[in-house]
Amino acid sequence: MDQHKASWLRREKAFAAFATGPLLDFWHRREECEFIGVGNLTLRYVRFTSSQHQRVILIVPGRIESYIKYPELAYDLFHCGFDVIILDHRGQGRSDRLLEDTHRGHVAEFTHYVDDLETLYLKEIVSGHYQQRYALAHSMGGAILTLFLARQPQAFHAVALVAPMFGIALPLPSFLAHRILDWAEKRPAVRDGYALGTGRWRAHPFGINRLTHSAERYRRNLRFYADDPALRMGGPTYHWVREGIHAGRNILSQVDKITTPLLLLQASDDRVVDNRSQDLFCAAMAAAGHPCEGNTPRVIDGARHEILFEKDEMRAEALNAVVDFFSSHH
Repeated sequence: MDQHKASWLRREKAFAAFATGPLLDFWHRREECEFIGVGNLTLRYVRFTSSQHQRVILIVPGRIESYIKYPELAYDLFHCGFDVIILDHRGQGRSDRLLEDTHRGHVAEFTHYVDDLETLYLKEIVSGHYQQRYALAHSMGGAILTLFLARQPQAFHAVALVAPMFGIALPLPSFLAHRILDWAEKRPAVRDGYALGTGRWRAHPFGINRLTHSAERYRRNLRFYADDPALRMGGPTYHWVREGIHAGRNILSQVDKITTPLLLLQASDDRVVDNRSQDLFCAAMAAAGHPCEGNTPRVIDGARHEILFEKDEMRAEALNAVVDFFSSHH
């Protein structure tokens, strides 16, 4: 395992060779599965399992993402001795979409994401043979997982939240944004349309991306969407943004119910989610008597929003923190 961890610091130098060699071989071992979620939608997920493993990590991705984007993370966690399960949320990835324009990021109710996660948890994690159960969530997935923990605080031995979406970085002052969202909510034609300043999926060049400093990982992720139009997703609808904001508030009002050991990783250069809401969450958790690991967010210095797709050094720091944290809770 230590030898595997050492490789995290020098992967980008020969990234193409890694991606087309060991990583591709690993990807071919996947099992693609599905289940029925809220409203009879078919939701898809992927599994990497070994009879040798007693531990499992459920990965809960962010908005627009698919498990197609996560082989590298799955590879690293699998080689640290974990089975890995990755969900495609409703309305994105390989799961069923909710609107005719499949590029629109939409959900009827944010709690549907949480219900879906609970269904997958009961199907795969509870019924499994696992001695230790963990979960790792990114961005929107962090909000979904945290709401799930308020329902089922005993579900996992420990969880890691990576740049969780407890608040959205809005392009307007929040009072104005709320006014627009409330106005849009009353007008169905507007409500389910793209939120201000967003639209259909477009491939943005690396130079203007706000997600990562790693050109190799960014271009690889872009290629997945470019090669497979069915995976593409554009901006969120007004209704999704409103639901996302309410989810953040909902989380803060339920911290007293969340007792699962929890590590929160924060990207110092995040322009997608609002880091202040992560700080507030950790402060609220501490006040409720079950603080996050280290009492405050663990800041990955210099990292952009997609910490686990960052340059080797930042990614390795984050990944080591996660694996070590999980290993200390069993």
